[in-house]
Amino acid sequence: MTGELLRRAAAAWELVWRAGAPATLTSFALAVTAGIWPVTTAWLTKFLLDELARGTLDTGKVIGLAVGLGLTGLLVGTLPQVSQYVDAQLGRAVNVRARDRLFTAVNRFTGLAPFESPHFHDRLQLAQQASQSASSQIVIPMLRCVQGTVTAAGFVATLIVLSPVVTALVLVAVVPLVVAQFSLSRRHAQLVWTINPNIRRQLFYAGLLTDVSTAKEVRLFGLGSFLRQRLLTELRSTNDAERALDRRTLAVQGLLSLLGAMVTAFGLIWAVTGAVSGHLSVGDVAVSIAAVAGLQAAFGALVGHVAGIFQALLLFGHYLAVVRAQPDLPVPPDPEPVPDLGRCIEFDDVWFRYDESHPWVLRGVNLKIPAGRSVALVGLNGAGKSTLVKLLCRFYDPQRGAIRWDGVDLRDFDPADLRRRISAVFQDYVAYELTAGENIAVGDLRALTDQERIRRAASHAGVDEVVSRLPQGYDTMLSRIFVDHAHDDPATGVLLSGGQWQRIALARAYLRDRRDLLILDEPSSGLDAEAEHALHEALRRHRTGRTSLLISHRLSAVLDADQIVVLNEGRIIQQGTHAQLMDVGGEYARLFTLQAAAYRRDRAGEPDASLSRP
Repeated sequence: MTGELLRRAAAAWELVWRAGAPATLTSFALAVTAGIWPVTTAWLTKFLLDELARGTLDTGKVIGLAVGLGLTGLLVGTLPQVSQYVDAQLGRAVNVRARDRLFTAVNRFTGLAPFESPHFHDRLQLAQQASQSASSQIVIPMLRCVQGTVTAAGFVATLIVLSPVVTALVLVAVVPLVVAQFSLSRRHAQLVWTINPNIRRQLFYAGLLTDVSTAKEVRLFGLGSFLRQRLLTELRSTNDAERALDRRTLAVQGLLSLLGAMVTAFGLIWAVTGAVSGHLSVGDVAVSIAAVAGLQAAFGALVGHVAGIFQALLLFGHYLAVVRAQPDLPVPPDPEPVPDLGRCIEFDDVWFRYDESHPWVLRGVNLKIPAGRSVALVGLNGAGKSTLVKLLCRFYDPQRGAIRWDGVDLRDFDPADLRRRISAVFQDYVAYELTAGENIAVGDLRALTDQERIRRAASHAGVDEVVSRLPQGYDTMLSRIFVDHAHDDPATGVLLSGGQWQRIALARAYLRDRRDLLILDEPSSGLDAEAEHALHEALRRHRTGRTSLLISHRLSAVLDADQIVVLNEGRIIQQGTHAQLMDVGGEYARLFTLQAAAYRRDRAGEPDASLSRP
């Protein structure tokens, strides 16, 4: 364990050194200087008192000692402010570098598996805390340890000159302080890890109570008190765990304080007794009292800093675990270039499950998506449609079988190069807290400064007119989170409807128009019937001659697909055109007939039977 902590400490120092070497050297020099002054002040005081106690005064010597004491007092008064300024500058630089390294490492995770793991989320949250406190809780306390060590060494040398026995007693009294503080630090680090899920749940419930996207249901269903009680339950559980450790800490530190007071009292009695017996001068008494008290304070601060560093290093391990983690999906050292799709994308006996504790989601899927043709995936919820798309984008790798792009396994490509060949509209698209133009441009960041491309994509998606009418047009923030409170201008943020957001997401796909594969996952789920019809007509024209994969629960949207694939419980049970599948009957014909019958009943003014089911 000690070796691991030393390696973490070295990593923290490397981080700080690379963030700001000059500031680190300056902080070190200031720490050494600050550690020298208490001992210097004690000895100057001793010499001055001994000089004053003599029968004849050396005026020049007294004045020189007084000036020296004045200068040390001036330095003692100014050094903390200088150190605080340098430490703050160093802390900011370290924070930038640490967070840069952290999120660079997060971006190395090319798949989705880490982000779907609660354990990873706990570790990532602690890693973010550690990245922000690497300077303030590890390196700066290390520098304070340097300062405390210099002070303690000076006072130990002072006491040894006066009394080796008293010196040994003071040093022995430090041992229980060290043991107790390290034990408490370990318990604090364990507590942080233990209560982190409770804190995450507190944030979750707080988000439900305050987020605009949940406000309607929370109020309609009267969930406010329910969620508040859940939040308070998690908060009380956290408080109980912290309170138990606080009580232990109070008891231990109370006993240690009593021990320290006893040692200080012994040192005072010894010094006074020595002065009465004539073994110690007045100056010796002053410097011995200062040395005993100074040693207690220096060791107390030193052990406190070391214990804090110990606790911070335990948490810093989460930061190092993230920044040193290997990519979740293997990337070949010499990846194959991704060619223009000329033949097909092929699923060859693909099996997949999210982990060994879950059932198979895909079971021996064999599928070809011919270049330049449109393929539609249909099936009930849980059939595996979205999982198939995730594998196609290589967010995961199959446990068995292979997915090939013109005969080359996707695992032989760099995932980033593969994804540059794909355009997609996901059902769970993201509503970014950005401007309207930026929300479209995230589909291809090269278009951030190309207003014409953005407007053209928006026009194809049928949202250009909506965006143009916004207060600042394409520069309007699609959020109320970042309202400028200084000006309190209500036009600084606008909220769109679900259908309008759907079209913004679709515009991103249009922006990536020169891609080999277009994936449309429920692209019209938020639109009304008229808008849905217009959208699918536009998409039909856009898909012509392109390789596309369309997922939709509304089978009327897939009628013109070149091939319709029916998934059921992870297996392909039917393939063919709409006419072929209707002729042979089976699952597709059953689903289509059910939907068509529901539409006919609605048009005839009859109630939809599906709505009357319990």
